[in-house]
Amino acid sequence: MKTLIIAEKPDMGRTIAAVVEPKAQNKRAYLEGENYIITWAIGHLVGLAEPDQYDPKYKRWNEADLPIIPDRFKLLANARTKDQLMTIGELSKRCNRLVNACDAGREGQLIFHLIRQYLKMPQPTDRLWISDLTPETIRRGFDMLRSDQEYDPLTRAARARSEADWLVGMNASRAFTIRHKTLLSVGRVQTPVLALLYDRHTEITSFDSETYYIVQAQFSQRDFSYKGVWQGDRITKKEQAEALAAKVAGKPAKIASYTVNESKEYPYRLYDLTLLQREANGRYGYPAKKTLDIAQSLYEKHKVITYPRTSSNYVTEENIPVMGNVLNMLKQTAYGELASGADRSRVHKGNKAVCNPAKVEDHHAILPTPKRPGTLSAEEQNIYDMIVRRFLSHYYPPAVYNNHDVLTEVEQEQFRTRAKEQLDAGWRVVLGDSEDGNAKSKGKSKKKSDEASEDQEDDLVETDRPFSVDESAPVLCETAAALEKATKPPKPYTEGTLLKAMESAGKAIEDEELRDAMKQTGLGTPATRAATIERLKQVGYIKPTGKRLDITTKGCAAIELIRGAGVELLASPEMTGRWEQRLHQISKGEASDEQFIAKVKQFAEMIVAKVKQQRQADASLFAEPERAGGETSGRGRSKGTRTSSERGGRTSSREKSVTSKAASAKKEAAAPRRTASKSKAANAQITMDDVPEGSAATTPSSDKAPSAAASPKVIAPCPRPGCGGQLVEGKRGYGCIRFREGCKFVIWKEQQGRAVTPAMAKMLAVSGTTRSSTFKLEDGRTMSGKLVLVDQATGTVEFRSSP
Repeated sequence: MKTLIIAEKPDMGRTIAAVVEPKAQNKRAYLEGENYIITWAIGHLVGLAEPDQYDPKYKRWNEADLPIIPDRFKLLANARTKDQLMTIGELSKRCNRLVNACDAGREGQLIFHLIRQYLKMPQPTDRLWISDLTPETIRRGFDMLRSDQEYDPLTRAARARSEADWLVGMNASRAFTIRHKTLLSVGRVQTPVLALLYDRHTEITSFDSETYYIVQAQFSQRDFSYKGVWQGDRITKKEQAEALAAKVAGKPAKIASYTVNESKEYPYRLYDLTLLQREANGRYGYPAKKTLDIAQSLYEKHKVITYPRTSSNYVTEENIPVMGNVLNMLKQTAYGELASGADRSRVHKGNKAVCNPAKVEDHHAILPTPKRPGTLSAEEQNIYDMIVRRFLSHYYPPAVYNNHDVLTEVEQEQFRTRAKEQLDAGWRVVLGDSEDGNAKSKGKSKKKSDEASEDQEDDLVETDRPFSVDESAPVLCETAAALEKATKPPKPYTEGTLLKAMESAGKAIEDEELRDAMKQTGLGTPATRAATIERLKQVGYIKPTGKRLDITTKGCAAIELIRGAGVELLASPEMTGRWEQRLHQISKGEASDEQFIAKVKQFAEMIVAKVKQQRQADASLFAEPERAGGETSGRGRSKGTRTSSERGGRTSSREKSVTSKAASAKKEAAAPRRTASKSKAANAQITMDDVPEGSAATTPSSDKAPSAAASPKVIAPCPRPGCGGQLVEGKRGYGCIRFREGCKFVIWKEQQGRAVTPAMAKMLAVSGTTRSSTFKLEDGRTMSGKLVLVDQATGTVEFRSSP
């Protein structure tokens, strides 16, 4: 009898067949040769069944039916790919052995074993574990096949992850949706990511910019000129800055101190998927999912890069000879000059910046393969170019710099100049024009600058021209100027910076073991982070505005309700840290998957119990403010709303059920007694967090814009003792919604000649004071100071000058 090889996707199956059975007959759904039959899974053919498969009553979402805790999880075939699943079942009857050739990782294990369990295939199984699809690697992989039983702990970890996500996502989403009559999606990964966006949004909206001034001087010594920034306490008064500039302009100066230190900058790390997505977003504006799709095409279709869904930036010793073959291939391409200038001796097993087996788990870093690329699309060429240049950079020496630090003294005032002078470009000659333009922002030296104060950023000059001053020679301060600056709030997330935040989430966790667990994983996995971001767009929690990602009113409400219900762990990286820590232990055979699932069931029960006790949210909490033309923001159907496409094209029975109920609900919405909050929940599709990781469970999302005008946005709780109301923005001030009940609290928008922003009103209501800023007094003078709430009963505010 023959051996049945099951790959994850058709392209992979055909590539494997070309190596092990080059004369195999193409049967459309599989390839058959003398010894092997090769077929494929086309993604997730089998998933966890939805609640109504356990009991028809779960088709209706009722609070009394929660929590839903199956004793044993059922499996459900994907209706759209059921024919392929049945083909695998028929083929297996003709074979006495199986080879699991799905992706080498936790989710590849899950895909294969759900198929095997559903079809009840008893044959002994081997595991093909490879990181690229070149013929050499495939042959070597088949020479080194191991029993799939050796991967049982990894399989148990994969199942546990899938079932745990089902338990939390299904119960939490139904509980919050039923309680608040608005479709709310909750999940282990998507909710903490949404919380990152919410917290950043809060920081930005509550930020009150302060004006300050720096004094910059232009110095000359012989035929050399340079700029310096005044060193001293921050100046907040324009007059003071202008007086200082006038004091030093045109005056003789001297160099008080001058130091020069040499530094070296080594190549950036090899790409893992997240780093590739981050840099592609910054350079080309590609969304994370688009970069993943392009990389997957380069891997599966063109076979010119190694497995892209990796979390490692390093290689093992066995990769180094193959990297040498890649270098030889590149000499015959457009990269020939760079490949010819490469120093092979720089990449060896002792170079821990490249070869670090301890930091390679399932897959090594993304590398070019020895296969010469054919015709690539422009976008494929962009990503391939990034990977090739990063690879080549490690065969070049470090870039060398002189770091100059000059203190120039004039009229007893000191000005600082920092200059980073490039002596040897080193590996930077490998950078393309587009990368060289922003590469400096990714270097170690720039990282220190990012962490420095805003003042210090103004005195750094990067140059490839000679920089030299004579410490003993006189200097002239030619000119000086007072430059107005303003403190800046944190920047909104882009997909690139959000990916970085997801990767490093959990750094603030105090528990050292959890912090270590998060260090390895972050929020989500490299393979699922892009899908998580798409999911947040799809359910109406975030929306892209150019490169920026903005959280919607619905997204803000979801986090506030989750935290308000007393289940804030759902919105914290800590839960993911605990899960990943335990799943890693399960995958190594060091922990029990049964005990883990038992704990998750208890957690799901606790979530439901707490949400049942929560007060129902007002419908206005989910309403988006109206834009010009009557449009509402963030609630319309986004490009990513096609939930079935996110699961490889399948439509779940739950989606069909809800879609049909949505149509009838629209009719019900016209009934005169139907409330606005119920009608808003009518038009719905059902989705669930972490579906790309293998769970078939679904949670709801709403994409229907509210028909009524948005209610006033709540600014803060009313500070009036015993009131219990909330402040909202009016035309002339921020007043309490309980004014009809006698509350007279109001903060007027005009104070000391300056408009009070919602962020300032919130600070006054919550902390009783604003940050220091510049105000215009009645006599026309400007003065630095802050507003202080002096009467909590009425909202009276006073201006107090800074000392």
